[in-house]
Amino acid sequence: MNQQALSTFIWSVADLLRGDYKQADYGKVILPFTVLRRIDCVLEPTKDAVLAEFEAKTAAGVNPVPFLLRKAGQTFYNTSKLDMRLLIGDQDNIAANLYAYIQGFSEDVRDIFERFEFAAQIDRLAKAKLLYQITEKFARVDLHPDKVTNMQMGQIFEELIRRFSELSNETAGEHFTPREVIKLMVNLLFVEDDDILSKPGVVRTIYDPTAGTGGMLSIADEYIVEHNDKARLVMNGQELNPESYAICKADMLIKGQDVSNITFGNTLSEDGHAGAKFDYMLSNPPFGVEWKKVEKDVRTEHEQKGFNGRFGPGLPRVSDGSLLFLMHLISKMRPAVDGGSRFAIVLNGSPLFTGGAGSGESEIRRYVLENDLLEAIIALPADMFYNTGIATYVWVLSNRKPTHRKGKTQLIDGSSFWKKMRRSLGSKRKEICEEDIAIITRLFGNFSEAHIAMLLDPNGNEVGRKVVSQGEAPPDAPNGGKVKLAPLARIFSNEAFGYRAITVERPLRDEQGNVVVGTRGKTKGDLQADNSLRDTENVPLSVSVEEYFVQEVLPHAKDAWIDHEKTKMGYEIPFNMHFHVFEPPRTLQEIDSELKQVTGRILEMIAELSA
Repeated sequence: MNQQALSTFIWSVADLLRGDYKQADYGKVILPFTVLRRIDCVLEPTKDAVLAEFEAKTAAGVNPVPFLLRKAGQTFYNTSKLDMRLLIGDQDNIAANLYAYIQGFSEDVRDIFERFEFAAQIDRLAKAKLLYQITEKFARVDLHPDKVTNMQMGQIFEELIRRFSELSNETAGEHFTPREVIKLMVNLLFVEDDDILSKPGVVRTIYDPTAGTGGMLSIADEYIVEHNDKARLVMNGQELNPESYAICKADMLIKGQDVSNITFGNTLSEDGHAGAKFDYMLSNPPFGVEWKKVEKDVRTEHEQKGFNGRFGPGLPRVSDGSLLFLMHLISKMRPAVDGGSRFAIVLNGSPLFTGGAGSGESEIRRYVLENDLLEAIIALPADMFYNTGIATYVWVLSNRKPTHRKGKTQLIDGSSFWKKMRRSLGSKRKEICEEDIAIITRLFGNFSEAHIAMLLDPNGNEVGRKVVSQGEAPPDAPNGGKVKLAPLARIFSNEAFGYRAITVERPLRDEQGNVVVGTRGKTKGDLQADNSLRDTENVPLSVSVEEYFVQEVLPHAKDAWIDHEKTKMGYEIPFNMHFHVFEPPRTLQEIDSELKQVTGRILEMIAELSA
């Protein structure tokens, strides 16, 4: 089924629903019926053999499940004598027969339709006297695997999801990550592993703890098949939203994946893959969403299991659970001795710097950097997602860094790589094109520093740009114009993001200005600190605390001292600071010249009005 045929068919069904259903609810009917028809077509060739096997094994008192799976040649089966062709042969009993047909499926398939709340839609369609017409339309669509491959079916399903997401923009971002963002993440995930992934028969696992409708898993699979059709990617995921879970599970089923690898529930409180480790992982967790509902479970695991659990390094503030998903993914990394793992996760700006030294956020960053897990952070353009316009970043982590990356982290500013969309979708107004994805992937893969050269005409308008890698000469300036260079990719030692937060004390003085000294206990004879004069200083790890104190503090406060017992280690990644380009203000002569020109124009206008 090509895209044109798909569009024609979808809207022919939508025409039947119009009036009885809101546009935003069309997907509640079309999505489950599409899944049902595909499964019906897949099972058709083995239908008779499965029914015969079911009858024989049931009569013999043997558990028929493994035999039925073998006969079906799939990870699912149906024991009902009905199929969609037979369903439309009995118009008067269509609802009862459709219920019976659904109940004949194996447990995983029934679960999909339960999450879709398909029974409620059958009732609603029956009451509207639309059930037979809708069933008949789908029964006549040919979705047999010899006509539509698993890959094509997955793309058709994705197109359906996209269309229905667009019809309800207010909820699109909850279960739909832009395809070009996923493509970039997938490229970053696999770019250094082409040699491994090109081997015939290679099998790798991938996991998404916030799977949504399965878009990230599907695009990762497309990448592998495109580069090596003899490779196999085993997909795993977990999703909290029932409808998104049903869509994801159905998509995996359509593509021939083992749907038992897709679990339902809250990943933070109910790990559906406890103890499992994966080769690759992807995630786009919700931005800035509080985790109060699962706080008890998360804190219990943190306090009782420590580093033997998922949240050993620390806990972020309850208002944002993004870093909990980061730690969850770290816990799923395969040990380096067994080949290690790499994962990419989308986060907002908060995890880069929120929380001072000793806070949960800082301790999580400390764990990541001191264990040399962070490979790169890539800034994305704003207005990239359907439900938010805030700045977002892709973090890439690995416990199998190649030698040239060890002890270092790469920052890439991809915020200027975008083009405006012809039509906004919710908050999404920008998209990244294939060429820009390739540039960012290449910068990451080459692990090099680079600048972006902007070519400006005499009026200061940008007329072109070029990526200038380390060691390359910048392009020539246009006639009368200039070249403006801005950092694009930078490499830092992990230590560069660390600091010591020192507490600087000043002596307490009495009314006469005399220094107060302790008179009893442990503080006897010691200078007493004036709490109102207490200050803190962040000293980079690369700088000696004592030297910093002598050079930066004592010249301004000769009576100050450091309370070393209060010193804390902290980590933050001030991303934007590292890409800020200082532009000196214009000279007074330039400003004066411009003012004279403006004044001259105003005087001319006044003269014209007076004439």
